[in-house]
Amino acid sequence: MILISSCLIGEEVRYDGKHQLNPLLKSLVDEGKAMAACPEVMGGLLIPREPAEIIGGNGEDVWNGTARVVTISGRDVTQAYQSGAKRFLEICHNHYITTVVLKENSPSCGSAAIYDGSFTGSKINAPGVTTALLTANGITVHNEYTFSV
Repeated sequence: MILISSCLIGEEVRYDGKHQLNPLLKSLVDEGKAMAACPEVMGGLLIPREPAEIIGGNGEDVWNGTARVVTISGRDVTQAYQSGAKRFLEICHNHYITTVVLKENSPSCGSAAIYDGSFTGSKINAPGVTTALLTANGITVHNEYTFSV
């Protein structure tokens, strides 16, 4: 069993209320080989919601207390991101999941890249909040570009 970001299987849970359907990943859920969840929604964030980026570092820095997740209007949503990541990790533990596929570029799910906190579209090679937590707990994290069946 693997765990996949809900937006990648067509659920409209992204910050903009849209999805990023990946037919291959959806077929894994449809066949019962995977399940889906959204750490941002699990953390209590609404759909749609303001764009958010990590300010002052990356997902690891959020867990270390040296960075935070902030919306474009300046609202600190760090606690929601951390809460959702913890709940996502609980699903992994409860279902013996050791591999996940998360949405690239997300402040929560990005594995190879996240936006740099400037809200200008610039990216850095760094993990998001959920990816950092999962990786620290031995979970293998892929994104929609690096995962293959």
